[in-house]
Amino acid sequence: MDDYLSIQEFSSISGVEASTLRYWDEIGLFQPIRRNPENNYRYYSLAQLIALNFVTVLSSLEFPLKTIGDLRKERDPDKLLQLLEKQERQMDMEMRDLHQRYSIIHARREMINYGVKVDDNIIFVSRRESTTMILWPKNNYQEGDTFIEPLAAFVKDANRHHINLSFPVGGYHDNFDVFKNAPGRPNHFVSFDPVGKHSRKAADYLTGYARGYYGEIGDLPDRMQAYAKEHSLTITGPVYTMYLHDEICTKDLSRYLAQCSVAVTRRRAPRG
Repeated sequence: MDDYLSIQEFSSISGVEASTLRYWDEIGLFQPIRRNPENNYRYYSLAQLIALNFVTVLSSLEFPLKTIGDLRKERDPDKLLQLLEKQERQMDMEMRDLHQRYSIIHARREMINYGVKVDDNIIFVSRRESTTMILWPKNNYQEGDTFIEPLAAFVKDANRHHINLSFPVGGYHDNFDVFKNAPGRPNHFVSFDPVGKHSRKAADYLTGYARGYYGEIGDLPDRMQAYAKEHSLTITGPVYTMYLHDEICTKDLSRYLAQCSVAVTRRRAPRG
Protein backbone atom coordinates (compact mmCIF):
# COMPACT_ATOMS: atom_id res chain seq x y z
CA MET A 1 0.00 0.00 0.00
CA ASP A 2 3.05 2.27 -0.01
CA ASP A 3 2.15 3.60 -3.48
CA TYR A 4 -1.29 4.79 -2.36
CA LEU A 5 -2.67 7.53 -0.15
CA SER A 6 -4.83 6.94 2.89
CA ILE A 7 -8.17 8.69 2.99
CA GLN A 8 -6.76 11.27 5.43
CA GLU A 9 -3.78 11.95 3.16
CA PHE A 10 -5.97 12.24 0.07
CA SER A 11 -8.36 14.50 1.98
CA SER A 12 -5.48 16.76 3.01
CA ILE A 13 -4.23 17.10 -0.58
CA SER A 14 -7.64 17.47 -2.26
CA GLY A 15 -9.31 19.66 0.37
CA VAL A 16 -12.35 17.37 0.47
CA GLU A 17 -13.38 16.20 3.94
CA ALA A 18 -12.76 12.52 4.67
CA SER A 19 -16.41 12.15 5.71
CA THR A 20 -17.46 13.50 2.29
CA LEU A 21 -15.14 11.08 0.52
CA ARG A 22 -16.69 8.21 2.50
CA TYR A 23 -20.20 9.33 1.59
CA TRP A 24 -19.35 9.74 -2.09
CA ASP A 25 -17.90 6.23 -2.01
CA GLU A 26 -21.05 4.81 -0.38
CA ILE A 27 -23.33 6.26 -3.07
CA GLY A 28 -20.97 5.25 -5.88
CA LEU A 29 -20.15 8.80 -6.95
CA PHE A 30 -16.39 8.72 -6.35
CA GLN A 31 -14.65 5.59 -5.12
CA PRO A 32 -11.13 4.83 -3.90
CA ILE A 33 -8.78 3.08 -6.28
CA ARG A 34 -8.62 0.08 -3.95
CA ARG A 35 -9.38 -1.18 -0.47
CA ASN A 36 -7.23 -3.14 1.95
CA PRO A 37 -8.84 -6.62 2.04
CA GLU A 38 -7.75 -7.07 5.67
CA ASN A 39 -9.26 -3.94 7.21
CA ASN A 40 -11.33 -2.47 4.33
CA TYR A 41 -9.42 0.83 4.53
CA ARG A 42 -9.79 3.10 1.50
CA TYR A 43 -6.78 4.08 -0.59
CA TYR A 44 -6.45 6.66 -3.34
CA SER A 45 -3.93 7.68 -5.99
CA LEU A 46 -2.73 11.13 -6.96
CA ALA A 47 -4.09 10.55 -10.45
CA GLN A 48 -7.59 10.43 -8.97
CA LEU A 49 -7.39 14.19 -8.33
CA ILE A 50 -8.37 14.65 -11.99
CA ALA A 51 -11.51 12.55 -11.63
CA LEU A 52 -12.26 14.20 -8.30
CA ASN A 53 -12.11 17.64 -9.92
CA PHE A 54 -15.12 16.74 -12.07
CA VAL A 55 -17.14 16.01 -8.94
CA THR A 56 -15.95 18.95 -6.84
CA VAL A 57 -16.48 21.54 -9.59
CA LEU A 58 -20.05 20.50 -10.29
CA SER A 59 -20.75 20.02 -6.59
CA SER A 60 -19.51 23.56 -5.87
CA LEU A 61 -22.01 24.78 -8.48
CA GLU A 62 -24.74 23.01 -6.46
CA PHE A 63 -25.59 20.39 -9.07
CA PRO A 64 -27.54 17.54 -7.43
CA LEU A 65 -25.32 14.56 -6.66
CA LYS A 66 -27.58 12.31 -8.75
CA THR A 67 -27.09 14.61 -11.76
CA ILE A 68 -23.32 14.54 -11.23
CA GLY A 69 -23.43 10.73 -10.97
CA ASP A 70 -25.44 10.38 -14.18
CA LEU A 71 -23.18 12.80 -16.01
CA ARG A 72 -20.07 11.02 -14.73
CA LYS A 73 -21.12 7.86 -16.56
CA GLU A 74 -21.90 9.60 -19.82
CA ARG A 75 -20.86 13.15 -20.58
CA ASP A 76 -20.07 15.38 -23.52
CA PRO A 77 -19.79 19.16 -24.06
CA ASP A 78 -23.36 19.55 -25.38
CA LYS A 79 -24.90 17.73 -22.43
CA LEU A 80 -22.85 19.69 -19.91
CA LEU A 81 -23.67 22.96 -21.68
CA GLN A 82 -27.41 22.28 -21.32
CA LEU A 83 -27.01 21.58 -17.61
CA LEU A 84 -24.89 24.71 -17.09
CA GLU A 85 -27.47 26.88 -18.87
CA LYS A 86 -30.26 25.44 -16.71
CA GLN A 87 -28.24 26.03 -13.56
CA GLU A 88 -27.42 29.56 -14.68
CA ARG A 89 -31.12 30.39 -15.11
CA GLN A 90 -31.83 29.01 -11.64
CA MET A 91 -29.05 31.07 -10.13
CA ASP A 92 -30.34 34.22 -11.89
CA MET A 93 -33.68 33.70 -10.14
CA GLU A 94 -31.98 33.09 -6.80
CA MET A 95 -29.83 36.22 -7.16
CA ARG A 96 -32.89 38.35 -7.94
CA ASP A 97 -34.59 36.93 -4.86
CA LEU A 98 -31.48 37.52 -2.74
CA HIS A 99 -31.19 41.09 -3.99
CA GLN A 100 -34.83 41.78 -3.13
CA ARG A 101 -34.44 40.33 0.37
CA TYR A 102 -31.33 42.46 0.83
CA SER A 103 -33.32 45.56 -0.24
CA ILE A 104 -36.06 44.75 2.29
CA ILE A 105 -33.52 44.29 5.09
CA HIS A 106 -31.76 47.51 4.13
CA ALA A 107 -34.99 49.52 4.01
CA ARG A 108 -36.25 48.25 7.36
CA ARG A 109 -32.88 48.55 9.07
CA GLU A 110 -32.52 52.16 7.93
CA MET A 111 -36.02 53.09 9.12
CA ILE A 112 -35.79 51.32 12.47
CA ASN A 113 -32.34 52.73 13.17
CA TYR A 114 -33.47 56.25 12.29
CA GLY A 115 -36.54 55.87 14.51
CA VAL A 116 -34.43 54.82 17.49
CA LYS A 117 -32.40 58.04 17.29
CA VAL A 118 -35.05 60.59 16.35
CA ASP A 119 -36.62 63.08 18.76
CA ASP A 120 -40.28 62.46 18.01
CA ASN A 121 -41.34 65.83 19.49
CA ILE A 122 -39.55 68.00 16.94
CA ILE A 123 -40.82 69.46 13.69
CA PHE A 124 -38.28 70.61 11.14
CA VAL A 125 -37.58 71.29 7.47
CA SER A 126 -34.83 69.46 5.59
CA ARG A 127 -33.81 68.91 2.00
CA ARG A 128 -34.60 65.44 0.67
CA GLU A 129 -33.50 63.90 -2.56
CA SER A 130 -35.84 62.09 -4.93
CA THR A 131 -37.03 58.70 -3.65
CA THR A 132 -38.71 55.93 -5.61
CA MET A 133 -41.62 53.87 -4.32
CA ILE A 134 -44.71 52.02 -5.53
CA LEU A 135 -47.93 54.04 -5.45
CA TRP A 136 -50.87 51.70 -4.90
CA PRO A 137 -54.24 52.22 -6.63
CA LYS A 138 -56.55 54.87 -5.20
CA ASN A 139 -58.41 53.70 -2.12
CA ASN A 140 -62.18 53.37 -2.34
CA TYR A 141 -63.70 54.03 1.09
CA GLN A 142 -67.23 53.08 1.96
CA GLU A 143 -69.31 54.58 4.77
CA GLY A 144 -67.63 53.85 8.09
CA ASP A 145 -64.46 52.39 6.58
CA THR A 146 -61.04 52.91 8.14
CA PHE A 147 -57.76 52.24 6.35
CA ILE A 148 -58.12 48.50 7.09
CA GLU A 149 -60.83 47.72 4.52
CA PRO A 150 -59.04 49.03 1.39
CA LEU A 151 -55.73 47.72 2.70
CA ALA A 152 -57.16 44.22 3.15
CA ALA A 153 -58.76 44.32 -0.29
CA PHE A 154 -55.48 45.25 -1.90
CA VAL A 155 -53.33 42.80 0.07
CA LYS A 156 -55.58 40.03 -1.20
CA ASP A 157 -54.66 41.01 -4.75
CA ALA A 158 -51.07 42.21 -4.21
CA ASN A 159 -49.43 39.45 -6.24
CA ARG A 160 -51.30 40.50 -9.36
CA HIS A 161 -49.84 43.98 -8.94
CA HIS A 162 -46.33 42.54 -8.41
CA ILE A 163 -45.99 44.15 -5.00
CA ASN A 164 -43.85 42.56 -2.30
CA LEU A 165 -45.62 43.23 0.99
CA SER A 166 -42.42 42.65 2.95
CA PHE A 167 -41.33 46.18 2.08
CA PRO A 168 -42.52 48.89 4.51
CA VAL A 169 -45.96 50.28 3.62
CA GLY A 170 -47.07 53.86 4.28
CA GLY A 171 -49.77 56.34 3.41
CA TYR A 172 -50.15 58.98 0.68
CA HIS A 173 -52.60 61.85 1.08
CA ASP A 174 -53.29 63.95 -2.01
CA ASN A 175 -52.79 67.20 -0.10
CA PHE A 176 -52.39 68.57 3.41
CA ASP A 177 -56.09 69.36 3.89
CA VAL A 178 -57.04 65.74 3.22
CA PHE A 179 -54.28 64.61 5.60
CA LYS A 180 -55.47 66.97 8.34
CA ASN A 181 -59.15 65.98 8.01
CA ALA A 182 -58.61 62.22 7.74
CA PRO A 183 -55.05 61.18 8.70
CA GLY A 184 -56.16 57.57 9.08
CA ARG A 185 -57.64 57.34 5.58
CA PRO A 186 -54.86 57.87 3.01
CA ASN A 187 -55.86 58.32 -0.62
CA HIS A 188 -53.27 55.72 -1.56
CA PHE A 189 -50.92 53.32 0.14
CA VAL A 190 -47.28 53.39 -0.87
CA SER A 191 -44.71 50.62 -0.73
CA PHE A 192 -41.15 51.76 -0.11
CA ASP A 193 -39.76 49.47 -2.79
CA PRO A 194 -36.74 50.94 -4.62
CA VAL A 195 -37.92 49.49 -7.95
CA GLY A 196 -41.14 51.49 -7.83
CA LYS A 197 -42.10 53.87 -10.63
CA HIS A 198 -43.55 56.61 -8.41
CA SER A 199 -41.08 59.29 -7.37
CA ARG A 200 -41.25 61.51 -4.31
CA LYS A 201 -39.65 64.59 -5.82
CA ALA A 202 -36.56 66.24 -4.42
CA ALA A 203 -37.60 69.24 -2.31
CA ASP A 204 -37.57 70.82 1.13
CA TYR A 205 -39.86 68.74 3.34
CA LEU A 206 -41.66 69.73 6.51
CA THR A 207 -41.44 66.69 8.77
CA GLY A 208 -42.96 65.66 12.08
CA TYR A 209 -43.47 62.51 14.14
CA ALA A 210 -46.25 60.87 16.09
CA ARG A 211 -46.54 57.83 18.35
CA GLY A 212 -49.51 55.51 18.12
CA TYR A 213 -51.26 52.95 15.97
CA TYR A 214 -51.84 53.49 12.26
CA GLY A 215 -53.63 56.79 11.64
CA GLU A 216 -53.48 57.86 15.30
CA ILE A 217 -51.25 60.90 14.93
CA GLY A 218 -52.89 63.24 17.44
CA ASP A 219 -52.33 66.95 16.90
CA LEU A 220 -49.37 66.53 14.53
CA PRO A 221 -51.20 68.13 11.53
CA ASP A 222 -51.99 71.22 13.64
CA ARG A 223 -48.41 71.45 14.88
CA MET A 224 -47.02 71.10 11.37
CA GLN A 225 -49.39 73.77 10.08
CA ALA A 226 -48.46 76.11 12.93
CA TYR A 227 -44.77 75.59 12.22
CA ALA A 228 -45.30 76.37 8.54
CA LYS A 229 -47.14 79.59 9.39
CA GLU A 230 -44.53 80.70 11.92
CA HIS A 231 -41.68 80.15 9.44
CA SER A 232 -43.45 81.58 6.37
CA LEU A 233 -43.70 78.26 4.57
CA THR A 234 -46.20 77.30 1.89
CA ILE A 235 -47.26 73.65 2.03
CA THR A 236 -47.43 72.03 -1.41
CA GLY A 237 -48.10 68.59 -2.81
CA PRO A 238 -48.99 65.28 -1.18
CA VAL A 239 -48.29 64.14 2.38
CA TYR A 240 -46.22 60.97 2.85
CA THR A 241 -46.52 58.92 6.02
CA MET A 242 -44.06 56.14 6.75
CA TYR A 243 -43.93 54.07 9.92
CA LEU A 244 -40.35 53.91 11.14
CA HIS A 245 -41.46 51.53 13.88
CA ASP A 246 -44.36 49.15 13.34
CA GLU A 247 -45.43 45.60 14.18
CA ILE A 248 -42.15 44.29 12.80
CA CYS A 249 -40.16 45.75 15.70
CA THR A 250 -42.65 46.35 18.54
CA LYS A 251 -45.69 44.64 20.07
CA ASP A 252 -46.82 47.85 21.78
CA LEU A 253 -49.27 49.63 19.45
CA SER A 254 -48.68 52.90 21.28
CA ARG A 255 -44.98 52.75 20.35
CA TYR A 256 -45.52 52.74 16.59
CA LEU A 257 -43.64 55.75 15.20
CA ALA A 258 -45.02 57.61 12.18
CA GLN A 259 -43.00 60.08 10.15
CA CYS A 260 -45.16 62.52 8.18
CA SER A 261 -43.62 64.80 5.58
CA VAL A 262 -44.85 67.27 2.96
CA ALA A 263 -43.00 69.50 0.51
CA VAL A 264 -42.82 73.21 1.36
CA THR A 265 -41.58 76.42 -0.23
CA ARG A 266 -40.55 79.58 1.54
CA ARG A 267 -42.75 82.62 1.00
CA ARG A 268 -40.84 85.63 -0.19
CA ALA A 269 -41.08 88.79 1.87
CA PRO A 270 -42.96 91.59 0.05
CA ARG A 271 -40.73 94.16 -1.63
CA GLY A 272 -40.22 97.73 -0.53
